[in-house]
This record gives sequence, C-alpha cells and structure tokens, in this order.
Amino acid sequence: MLNIVLFEPEKPANTGNIRRTCVAVGAKLHLIEPISFSLSDSHLKRAGMYHWKLLEVERYSNFQDFLDRNPGAVIFPVETSGKHRYCDVSYPDGCFLLFGKESSGIPEEIVDRYPDTSVRIPMKEGVISMNLSDCASIVLFEALRQQGYLGLI
Repeated sequence: MLNIVLFEPEKPANTGNIRRTCVAVGAKLHLIEPISFSLSDSHLKRAGMYHWKLLEVERYSNFQDFLDRNPGAVIFPVETSGKHRYCDVSYPDGCFLLFGKESSGIPEEIVDRYPDTSVRIPMKEGVISMNLSDCASIVLFEALRQQGYLGLI
C-alpha cells in the first residue's frame, strides 16, 4: 500500500480530491497538523463525496509525531527543490509520498533530510507550483505504474 502525506494542508477541496484519489487506488492518507480547515468542511465533503467512509485517515500533531508513529518510513518529499525527477526513482511498496501546504510547500529543513528521495515534477522555468491534488495524482500514479497497478483493474 502506498501512503500520501499532506503536511499542514490549507485547502479543503485539494484534500477532498486527494482523499477521493486515495480511495480509488487503495492508498492511505496521512494528515500532519495544523490543518487550516475543519474535516467536516462542505468543500472537503463535496470533493470526497461518498468516499469519506471508505478510507482510513491518520492525523498527526506535527512532523515529529508522524516520524515517531512511522519508524523506518521511506519518505519521498515532493517539492520544486527535489533532487530527482519523480519518474527517475523507484517507489517501494509502503513508501510515503509527502506533499507540502499549498502556500509554501514542505519546509526546506524537512526536504534536506531526504536528499536521496526528494523528488520534483518538471515544469517550465518561472512556474513556481502546480495544484496540490494534481501533483499528488501525478506522483502516486507513477508509483502505482512502477508496481504494476497491483490490485487495480
């Protein structure tokens, strides 16, 4: 099983879309607080639709809490400063794809902890970011492709 980790998510619609994608492919969602919206937000529910009850979500008080509760986790921070293109690394089963908050991404000190696994999505020069839920889908589906889409039809 693959894991999607959202570091301090800010937009309920993005989190809802990511949650729906996780349900569709059997990935687990992890949310690192603070979360700047209520998980009962109408935009979040609308984006997730009936999928809310189909997915286990883990919540963490901060990044250290996440690390403490997932010892030995293989973490792939996805950030514009990532050392490798997302399609040039191998994603093992059970790995954690870490995405940052919409306004500022993943703190540099976290990305710097993972030089061998930090990844980026190639973009045109001058473009600073893409939509969070799009990024999560792009990297998640590359990891699924590498694993042969096991369990998916």
